[in-house]
Amino acid sequence: MARSRTPKFDASEVITNEIIRIIERGVLPWRKPWTAGGSSRPLRVGGEPYQGVNNFLLTMRTVMAGHSSPFWMTLPQANALDAKVRKGEKSSVVVYYGQSRRDAGGEDDHGERDDRSEEARVFRFQKSYRVFNACQIDGLPDSFFPDPEPVPEHPPSEPIPHMQAFFDAIDITTVFTGTEAYYLPPVDKVFMPSIARFENPRNFYGVWAHELAHATKAPHRLNRDFGFSKFGNTSYAREEIVAELTSVFLGQTLGFTAHTLEMNAAYLHNWLRVLRSDKGAIFKHAADAQRACDYLIARSETGRAGRSAEAA
Repeated sequence: MARSRTPKFDASEVITNEIIRIIERGVLPWRKPWTAGGSSRPLRVGGEPYQGVNNFLLTMRTVMAGHSSPFWMTLPQANALDAKVRKGEKSSVVVYYGQSRRDAGGEDDHGERDDRSEEARVFRFQKSYRVFNACQIDGLPDSFFPDPEPVPEHPPSEPIPHMQAFFDAIDITTVFTGTEAYYLPPVDKVFMPSIARFENPRNFYGVWAHELAHATKAPHRLNRDFGFSKFGNTSYAREEIVAELTSVFLGQTLGFTAHTLEMNAAYLHNWLRVLRSDKGAIFKHAADAQRACDYLIARSETGRAGRSAEAA
């Protein structure tokens, strides 16, 4: 009698289905303002912030579970701290990427020597592992539960100095006019309503970050291209996901949350269309967004450094 095989665990499928179920409820939980224990990012056991898709996933899970600690760790890491994951607690799946190589003249997939290859072949792979939030674990030191920092208040419709300085230093032209926000590739400019139209100034910077993220796709910047794009098609939807996640990541640095002027069923449908058709999309586009975020941070730092040099 043939033995039935246990289906291989597919982290991409599990994570993508998790996100689909959440969005089908009509919410984007990563937009909820939050800090857990004074950190705007999920942290590894050693205090290093998660990046890319794991940052996005654990941010979402922190918000939905209401965790008050930013720290996440594996079961062995908890055990090494003489702490115990509480019985019945559910783990969260995260991923990591690595690569392996086969030298030139190595064996091929059939175990035979392949002397035709002149260069080493590099293989990228994705693996998954499971982590728990510190709030799911008993016996951890108090350092894993830092006190939350109060969220500063800002006057309505007024600039927030450190955010304004960050965006002003980026060398992408922004025109403040009208009531719509968009990036126009033919003239390489971002168009934004003025901050006076936003009661919450953080939403103004969330929208600005979203549109600047679109501007990073230009050929002379990150050269990001998903094919012919028009409103509602898959290429358009993929770019919207990148811009959303870029705003999430940049907002964690500066203190705002992702925001768009229109939050409707069509916007949610953009996400669902892509995720349902491609279980690897969220991983690719989170990486795209991390690159866009890093690019904007670097351009802002360069711009501010240049202004400081001119003033000296």
